[in-house]
Amino acid sequence: MVINCVAYRHGKREEHVDVADISEVLKEDNSFIWLGLNQPEPAFMQTLQEEFGLHELAIEDALVAHQRPKIEQYGESVFIVVKTAHLDEQQRISFGETHFFLGKNFLITVRHGSSEGYAAIRAKAEKNHTMLCQGPGYAFYCILDFIVDNYSKITASLSSRIGELEDGMFTTRFDSQTLENVYHLRRELLSLRNAAMPVTEICAQLARFHEDIVPKNLRAYLRDVQDHAHHVMIDAEDMREMLTSAMQVNLALVSVQQSEVNKKLAGWGAVLIVPTIVFSMYGMNFSDMPELKTHFGYPAVLIVTLTICGLMWSRFKKAGWL
Repeated sequence: MVINCVAYRHGKREEHVDVADISEVLKEDNSFIWLGLNQPEPAFMQTLQEEFGLHELAIEDALVAHQRPKIEQYGESVFIVVKTAHLDEQQRISFGETHFFLGKNFLITVRHGSSEGYAAIRAKAEKNHTMLCQGPGYAFYCILDFIVDNYSKITASLSSRIGELEDGMFTTRFDSQTLENVYHLRRELLSLRNAAMPVTEICAQLARFHEDIVPKNLRAYLRDVQDHAHHVMIDAEDMREMLTSAMQVNLALVSVQQSEVNKKLAGWGAVLIVPTIVFSMYGMNFSDMPELKTHFGYPAVLIVTLTICGLMWSRFKKAGWL
């Protein structure tokens, strides 16, 4: 459950902290604790509630995955839920969650589901002692920026895939598998847009109302994350519209092709109805039919029938039905 629990003093990594000693470290000045968790158990979260003085409602939310992205304030700390995303081996968007407990002197990350670890982000943040002196706000920014950057990487990776799908859609052949892939991709893009949208509000609230947790010099960094999340929203929505248009064009092309086939069938049916009617008359046993006793009756009927069929074929050909 515990990935890492480290105390930082004056922006420098000091030591690993046992859970039982967290409350003592929090009393020190110019220090904060960065605790990383992965799908913790309820009993362990109860211990953290006592050590950090967290609100019980926030603890309940942190234990349950599939939370809606949000930011809520509980006393002197805030509870934040953010959706994470990355492309799996099948190039499908896999979603997870990261819950944050952010206070003046602590940052707790709780990962749920398909979510990448933050060890590399922690190592990168530890190299910037000047910014890490600002407290847990900078550590939170580093993780949030990493999550949003993954959103951007997904949209960039999907752009070429969408181009290939579009090329396959501009055809008169109906391909149910391609349409199914497009439909699933549109749903994934909608989920990605819905994941990025709350990040803009989270950044705005942190910059406006939580100066005690996020210092002024960090607001520009949060605005940068907010801008990137906004671009992800626009890109995801544009891609969804492109896929929708491609689906509509494909269905229109298939419909036109079917209409052309129906026109040809109707044209040939009209041409062939003439000999069908004429020759079906010979199945009637009437002895006084005029052409039966005429020497040139049969060739005359045949020539007239073929002439009528030829005229009808010519008319349908000019009309584009054949």
